[in-house]
Amino acid sequence: MEELPASFVAEAVAALPAILEARLRDLRLSHGKVRALGTPRRLAVIAEGVANAQPDLDEEVLGPPARVAFDADGKPSKAAHSFATKIGVAPEALFRKATDKGDYVAGRRVEQGAPAATLLPAVLAEVCGKIPFRKSMRWSDGDTAFGRPVRWLIGLFGDSVLSFQFAAVSSGRVSYGHRFLAPDALKIDNARSYVAALRAAHVLVDPAERKQVMVERLAQAAHSIQGALIEDQFLVEENASLVEEPQVLVGNFEEKFLALPERVILDVAKGHQRYFGVRDARGGLLPKYLAVVGTALKPAIIQLGNDRVMRARMADAKFFYDEDLKVPLAQRIPELDGILFHKRLGSVGNKVRRMVALVPVLGERLGLSPAVIAAASEGAQLAKCDLVSLMVRELPELQGEMGAAYGLAQGLRPEVAAVIAEHYQPRGADDPPANGEASALVALVDRLDTLVGCFAIGLLPTGAADPLALRRAAIGLLRTLLHKQWRVGLSEAMHSAYAGFVGVKLDLDATATADKLSGFLRQRLRGVLTEPGGVVDACVAASADDPYDVQLRAAALGKIEESVRAKAGEVFKRAANIAKEAPPGELAPPASVQAEVHPTEQRVFDAYQTLKAALGGGTTAADYERALNAIAAFAPVLAQFFEDIFVMVDDLPLRNNRLRLMRETHIACSRFANFNLLAKA
Repeated sequence: MEELPASFVAEAVAALPAILEARLRDLRLSHGKVRALGTPRRLAVIAEGVANAQPDLDEEVLGPPARVAFDADGKPSKAAHSFATKIGVAPEALFRKATDKGDYVAGRRVEQGAPAATLLPAVLAEVCGKIPFRKSMRWSDGDTAFGRPVRWLIGLFGDSVLSFQFAAVSSGRVSYGHRFLAPDALKIDNARSYVAALRAAHVLVDPAERKQVMVERLAQAAHSIQGALIEDQFLVEENASLVEEPQVLVGNFEEKFLALPERVILDVAKGHQRYFGVRDARGGLLPKYLAVVGTALKPAIIQLGNDRVMRARMADAKFFYDEDLKVPLAQRIPELDGILFHKRLGSVGNKVRRMVALVPVLGERLGLSPAVIAAASEGAQLAKCDLVSLMVRELPELQGEMGAAYGLAQGLRPEVAAVIAEHYQPRGADDPPANGEASALVALVDRLDTLVGCFAIGLLPTGAADPLALRRAAIGLLRTLLHKQWRVGLSEAMHSAYAGFVGVKLDLDATATADKLSGFLRQRLRGVLTEPGGVVDACVAASADDPYDVQLRAAALGKIEESVRAKAGEVFKRAANIAKEAPPGELAPPASVQAEVHPTEQRVFDAYQTLKAALGGGTTAADYERALNAIAAFAPVLAQFFEDIFVMVDDLPLRNNRLRLMRETHIACSRFANFNLLAKA
């Protein structure tokens, strides 16, 4: 087809195998490995070992209920005729079949397997139509919608052509090589030779091979100028979907631009041109860039044009940088009132004022030093100022980093500049949380303000929309707390954040907002923690107001062998169910309510006393490991109790005391985890 955008190529290649496999499965055609290939000009899917024909079919098929399939005289109804037609038999061949749900009509479907060569053409046309694109187009006077106009089709089953049509183009065995380096028609002999034939025509149709060759050529180009490639996975993926055979050119820009912050230079090269940066032996940037291009023809002319564009982009960045430096960050604070954060929650200026007010409240609750809180307060006040700078308006991805760079150049303390740069972290799954205490505090405050405000006005994420990235904000908040190992009650923190929305009309009160947001954070916490799902669910269900506490409990519980956890879950689930019947009152020693105590009952009572002492420790990792090991050791004793002792005896005082033992056991252990969730279904 005509050149597809880079993102279209990656998405189509990811989707194609499943589309073809589903149709082959529907047609009962067995096959081996299925893989998709793609470049901007072509998409392909190759299935190995496809069966030559369907297997013959002989199966009994259940139809509608007999009362629907036959009338009062026992003659086949319209439903029976439809069912018979569907399975290819005469209505007289249908028969009744008794099932657990009553009598149904049934029939035997017998089909001779069709050759694959007769079935596959229609399959391939259908597969072409199901390739997903974010946006499709129509061209000429055709009705077919596709990512870009289709120019040629190949359909091969081994050596044979599969004839079909799609988008008014007929299939054959002719392809075309690289648009400039091998533009002539290319005959493909068979499916196995497709990749090699195109490789010979300067088309690396396998994305993995294309990326590998590109990275190797980038490294060679960097080495040729005594430099080292600055690796960037985004640029690798993007460039690999922009070319059919990667060629690498070395470009230049003036050394004077090296006075710009490194991130500015790299982002200008990356954002506009998709160029790679290069470092010298000392780790500094070279005034060079590496461009991945789709042709090796006339490289000098290509480089000349690239250098001109790069020079213009860098000149713009230098102008923005020099102009921005003329205005101290603090003087930009009033301009934040002109940027809307949300129409109901006010401006970015309003948000900053709420953040500054929340910093000392949360900082003191976390036990941070006055110096850290002071740095965080100053950093919070300046954190968003670069949003009104020329550079960030041009390159929004530099928010935070430019504020820090400008602040340092204007004499700001490094710890405050770090807050401006790091409070956006983590920006994504691969980005670490903010490391400095002041930075992490402002990161928490920023996200907490956003989450509380949005939840208070009912702006919750849905499966289709999350315009303010609340899921990412929640995950960032949780990852920061876990990374810093900070203990904080989220509900109390939410109430403090809610108090900052003075004069803002909110739909929910503080308690309702905290309840909704707590549930949302619990769901995110399940995904953030790395212990097995059942362990995390059990610990979250017990209590999730302090995320780091949940992590410690989950880590301790995860160290217990899975079979032991499952057995304990079954025992404690039984105890929890029985405990619902327990009356008020204190648990008493068994000997005080019965003349003769069964040894097992005395053993479980004594073991409970030992357990209670073990569970009364602190909340460190070692405390939780000790407590959960004690619970695991207690579980077999309790299991034996259920084997030997009947709880619901007629003797009321004795029954009530046994019920109280179950209640006290459940209360003591459920503080750590909901063991019911560990029981096997």
